[in-house]
Amino acid sequence: MKLFKKKRTFDFIYNPAIHKPVIHCSICTSEKIAGFMDRNTNKFIEVLCIKEDKDLEDFKGYYQLNEIERIY
Repeated sequence: MKLFKKKRTFDFIYNPAIHKPVIHCSICTSEKIAGFMDRNTNKFIEVLCIKEDKDLEDFKGYYQLNEIERIY
């Protein structure tokens, strides 16, 4: 339980023509990181560490996403 919550800000500018939304999942630690994969270079750009389901919903809502691919 957090006593003091900061307002979350997303600084990354998403362009659907260049980036695709992905969740990078670790098999060993089960850590999940939401971000974007550059379609040209396949470089992963980290935006948010997902600690709870609400984090994922905030990410989807801010960038207006329906489906997100998972990569391992």
